[in-house]
Parts: sequence; C-alpha cells; structure tokens
Amino acid sequence: MKFSKIQVLQTMQATGIVPVFYHASVEVAKNVVKACYDGGIRAFEFTNRGEFAHEVFGELVKWAAKECPELILGVGSVVDAPTAALYIQLGANFVVGPLFNPEVAKVCNRRLVPYTPGCGSVTEIGYAQEAGCDLCKVFPGDVLGANFVKGLKAPMPWSMLIVTGGVKPEESNLKTWFDAGVTCVGMGSNLFPKEVIAAKEWGKIAELCQNALAIVKKVRN
Repeated sequence: MKFSKIQVLQTMQATGIVPVFYHASVEVAKNVVKACYDGGIRAFEFTNRGEFAHEVFGELVKWAAKECPELILGVGSVVDAPTAALYIQLGANFVVGPLFNPEVAKVCNRRLVPYTPGCGSVTEIGYAQEAGCDLCKVFPGDVLGANFVKGLKAPMPWSMLIVTGGVKPEESNLKTWFDAGVTCVGMGSNLFPKEVIAAKEWGKIAELCQNALAIVKKVRN
C-alpha cells in the first residue's frame, strides 16, 4: 500500500472533494486523472463500472505512481469481497461501495485499507462503524438530502461522512452539505461534462476541480 489508512482519510478530509469517474479507455482515464491532479485533487475514485474495469485501473495505478506521485487512487462501486480483494491487489488505496457489505469490511480491514460503504439509514451507518468503517458514504445523496446528515450528526457527532449523488460544484450546494456536517463530498458527472471529455478539453476539467476546491475552502471558513 502506497498510502496508509490514516493518510487516506486525512487527505480526503483536507481536500474535501473526491472525484468519481469511470472510462473504458486507459488514455482518457489518464488524462482525466492528470487534469484533476493539476487542479489540486489528491484522492480519486475510479469506479468499477464496465467490463475489464480492473485492467484499466491496474494501468492507471502504475502510471499515476510516476506522473501523480501524491495522488491516492481508490476504487468505487464495489459490492462484494472478491472484487475488493482484486482491486486491493492492483493497488487500490481505498474501497467505496453503493451499499454496506460486512464481508468487504473484513477484506479491507485485514489489509488496513479504508472501506467507505454506501449507507441509507442511521442504523446502517451504525453497523458500518461497528465493522470498522471510519468514513461512511451517504448514498444516494440527492434522495437523502442534507437534513439526513444533520439529523444523524446530532446523536452521533463522531460520524465521518462523505456524500455522493446530488453534489454540484456550486457554492449554495456545497455550503448546504458542509454546513450539515459532511467530512467531504464525492463528485461525478458535474466535474466531467460529457462534451468536455469528448472534445478532450482536459484543461477545463482541471479548472472545474480548482474552482470546486476553492468553493469548499470558502464554505468551510
């Protein structure tokens, strides 16, 4: 493991944004990762969304070690333990899922890799924390809303939460989530407009990341 569990969690907390992305092309993925890195991103989630996604990820990890030395690469959309093990073997520094699976927690804990499961209720977050998940994902964020985060943090103030779904790189949106008490946010399509990727305007992605990170800094103050 290139980065320790503590480093991963501290980096996510410090930067406040974890981009969420998948593409079948290694070249496109490299360009997107580099653009995010240039824009100030230090933790990046590549999602396990298509056939041979793990092969793309394996290439990405080797490449990023040289080109983006401070970048922490993790995997998303993991629903079972064998998939988690496969990606950890390929160098994933954290594992994210749309749901909570205790078997995934066992695999990750054994290797001291942070596991961030998707949770849709207070009880689920309680079980995930019991299984050693420091950072839980509120998912889907657009369905649960910021009031869910606020409501949960009142009786469980120690909770570290990332929200994915319904997060936009806009001040009013990000202020709502951070005011509610999230540790960081996951952002997908809003950082990677389809037309920008089609046109290979990588500089625009770097700019979007830079602006979003600046907003997070502002709303946290």
